[in-house]
Amino acid sequence: MSDPARANVPEWSVSELSAALKKTVEDRFGYVRVRGEISGYRGPHSSGHCYFSLKDEGAKIEAVIWRTAFARLRIKPEEGLEVVVTGRLTTYPGQSKYQIVIETLAPAGLGALMALVEERKKKLAAEGLFDAARKQLLPFLPTVIGVITSPTGAVIRDILHRLNDRFPRHVLVWPVRVQGEGSAPEIAAAINGFNALPAQGRIRKPDLLIVARGGGSLEDLWSFNEEIVVRAAAASMIPLISAVGHETDVTLIDFAADVRAPTPTAAAEMAVPVRAELMVRLDSLARRSLACWHRGQEARRTELRAAVRALPSAEELLALPRQRLDHAGTRLPRALIANAQIHHRDFSRIAGRLGPQVLRTRLARCRERIAALAERSGRAEQVARLRRRERLATATLRLAASLRANAEAHRNRIARARERVLALAERSERAAWLLLQQRATSVERCGQLLNALSHRGVLARGFALVRSPDGRPLRYAAKVSEGMRLDVEFSDGNVRARAEASILTAKDKPQSPVLRRTRSRRGSGDPGQGSLFGA
Repeated sequence: MSDPARANVPEWSVSELSAALKKTVEDRFGYVRVRGEISGYRGPHSSGHCYFSLKDEGAKIEAVIWRTAFARLRIKPEEGLEVVVTGRLTTYPGQSKYQIVIETLAPAGLGALMALVEERKKKLAAEGLFDAARKQLLPFLPTVIGVITSPTGAVIRDILHRLNDRFPRHVLVWPVRVQGEGSAPEIAAAINGFNALPAQGRIRKPDLLIVARGGGSLEDLWSFNEEIVVRAAAASMIPLISAVGHETDVTLIDFAADVRAPTPTAAAEMAVPVRAELMVRLDSLARRSLACWHRGQEARRTELRAAVRALPSAEELLALPRQRLDHAGTRLPRALIANAQIHHRDFSRIAGRLGPQVLRTRLARCRERIAALAERSGRAEQVARLRRRERLATATLRLAASLRANAEAHRNRIARARERVLALAERSERAAWLLLQQRATSVERCGQLLNALSHRGVLARGFALVRSPDGRPLRYAAKVSEGMRLDVEFSDGNVRARAEASILTAKDKPQSPVLRRTRSRRGSGDPGQGSLFGA
């Protein structure tokens, strides 16, 4: 193409070219289905959107999943997963690239699903969620059983029927969707909800949980392979039985649950024992315990009879104590006489020590001691009085000094306050004088402005103001009739006059009413200026 021809090519802005390319791509490839491997996936962005790439052996395309579409996906994207996606092809002008906006995402075949399950199983096993040490024992006879399943399927009927046949228990059903979009969060929320119930509330916390679903394909059972469900089952503080699918169906929740049941009916059998068998066993144990009790009683009776035969008679047992009692009765009179003599001797010895002279001596000593104590107390009182006087004199001197110091401090404070008041008074006087000068200047300027705007200044320049007898100003000669009395105001006074015949010219004719109203509105715009005619 020659240079002149190139010069005639229409000019595009970058935005216009990007918009045209975007429209072309979206019109040509509006809705496509693409198969590829996920690359560069790092989880959802802080905004909730997902950004990654789809690639194969020879090419790569950028992909984006908006937040609303990501919440609806049953299979979440993972790094290295081969998927089949459907969506709209569009461009991103900010980086001059094309991308696919994904609306649905599915693994590329059953092998991809199994690979995803195995990878997720290794990841959760590495975290210890499948360890046998974490699993709990099932209660022997639970009072309340919580069942998490679909309320409309045959599973809940099979479980309730089997429980009624074996041992009827109180059952709490948490209805959830067991497949499809949003089923995994509902199952996880049901497990967490049962664990959050109070132990003694209006709705009692279950003693055992059963997560059940009938058989189906791997895609139908995929909700029980979701990480949110497996983590909720592993974190459950209530023993949990997994009864998902048939015996050949294996999901990740089976490894996290405390016990795996091959079918929902088998889960009900594991949950409770057979009541009839328990009754038979209880009757057998009752008969055995009664027979054991009878045998024990007979054995104790035999032992008691043998012990009775080995015991001595009552006469043999009481012979020795009777002999000791007789000897003690013989020695008792002599012991009483000896005891009385000993007490009499002690009383006589004490009576010799309690004579009148002893009492007089003791009284004299007590009097001397009392006199000495009285003399000591008098001296102590005098000493205490002298010490109190000394402390009082010292306190008086300290108080006088404190009063003088306090008075001096108050004098200094008053003097400083007086100086401050005088300084403030001087400043306030200067400020008042300055303010008065400013106000006087302002009043003078206002007076000058008033004189400049007043109509009397106009009268001083030789003009006159004519008024009608009722005091209204007359602006036009047409309003003056012959013989009408007039009041003419000059700058130095008023003069009364009478009108003669008036001569009107075209210039002197009054203006139209519209013009008068317009000028009146303009004149009333400034209420502070006033009118030359006083109106």
